[in-house]
Amino acid sequence: MSHTTLSSVQRPYGVVRLCQEWGLNRATCYHQQPRVAQPSVTPVKRGSKTVYTDEALTSHIRAVITVSPFLGEGHRKVWAHLRMQGIRTSKPRVLRRMRQANLLAPSRAPRVLGSRHHDGTITPERPNQRWGTEATSTVTLEHGSVTVFVAIDQYPLEGVGIHAAI
Repeated sequence: MSHTTLSSVQRPYGVVRLCQEWGLNRATCYHQQPRVAQPSVTPVKRGSKTVYTDEALTSHIRAVITVSPFLGEGHRKVWAHLRMQGIRTSKPRVLRRMRQANLLAPSRAPRVLGSRHHDGTITPERPNQRWGTEATSTVTLEHGSVTVFVAIDQYPLEGVGIHAAI
């Protein structure tokens, strides 16, 4: 009906005008249109098609690694060597193939650290368990610049020693 032409202006009615006249939503109008049957096609992987199969690419990767004088090669360096040989592929694909074939360079073992939790206090349970030192500098008329060192016991928070150096 929306393709029927108006006799006065020789233009089709259009979906908008048709839906306004009939009081329909355009989505309803489109939904009720007969569907054209699409031929069933088997889905194909999108994107550019590769020249090398996964097995062929893995054999080229192995060849690059065996020629290399180093202990282990990373996927970026292997990818660069493949490009120099004229084998164009993506870095993620090289990484994926190397990971699946266990060809990645050995990585460092993670460091095992102790507990990172702190109980929120540095006050010890008894005297002479934790000490702290502090230094400051001051100026005197007689000696000029003087550095003063103080030793503090953390339990009673009292100074246990003081020293001034000229």
